[in-house]
Formats: sequence, structure tokens, C-alpha cells
Amino acid sequence: MSQKLVLVLNGPNLNLLGQREPGIYGSATLDDIGAALTERGEALGVTVESRQSNHEGALVDWLHEAQSRGAQAVILNAGAYTHTSVALLDAIRAIDVPVIEVHLSNPHAREAFRHTSWIAPAAKGTIAGFGADSYLLALEAAARL
Repeated sequence: MSQKLVLVLNGPNLNLLGQREPGIYGSATLDDIGAALTERGEALGVTVESRQSNHEGALVDWLHEAQSRGAQAVILNAGAYTHTSVALLDAIRAIDVPVIEVHLSNPHAREAFRHTSWIAPAAKGTIAGFGADSYLLALEAAARL
């Protein structure tokens, strides 16, 4: 039996983690988070593939790919697209793969425009506010789906 696949998709500016506003987002880099996810995935019997793009269309394409590859789940940190992207909402609704929305910070404790998520209505669940551990918590949930 092959291992379950979990795709981890990261949106705009997340390539700058560790240097961009560390007081909000922490000091862990995206590579640090990816390595921790891979290690935890091995323990859970899950193959983790992590990707990042600053381009909305790439994220849409990768969501479609999750469906065609039979992914167990997608962990999605859409970054600022969380608050603006109907295209990502539609892509999530178009696939049968559960999507777990992740945020390093707690959007509800920040600026008012961050309180609305276009991802949440289609997501299986949302994990926010636990820094890099938000991803690990999402992976634990994804492995149980």
C-alpha cells in the first residue's frame, strides 16, 4: 500500500518567512517548516510535498493537481490571497480533496481586512495562531482524514 500524499501549498510572500516581520510570523523559514513536516510525515506514514508560489494561478493549478494525484489532503496557507481570492475558493470547491486552511498568526487578532477568509467556506477546517506549529497541527489532522 502506498503512503498517503499531503500537499502543502504556500502563497505569496511566504518565501520570505524568517526575515519578513518575525514578530508576527516567527523566525522559522519555509524550508524549516518543510523539513519539520517531512519528518513528522514520515512518522505518520504520510508523504509530504511542500510548494510555494507568489502567483494565484499556480496555487489553483496545484489544487487541481491534488485531485488528479489522489492526495489525502491539502494544507493551504494562501497568505494574502486568503482575503481576496474567489479563484482559490472555486478551485477548492471543484475538487474532492479536503483542504485545511493554515495561518501562522491569528488573522482575527489583526487588521479588520484579515478577518474575512474566502478559503474558510470551502475548507475542511482552519488552524491559526500557533506559528510554525500550525502546519504540524494541520498535518496531524490531514493524516487522520
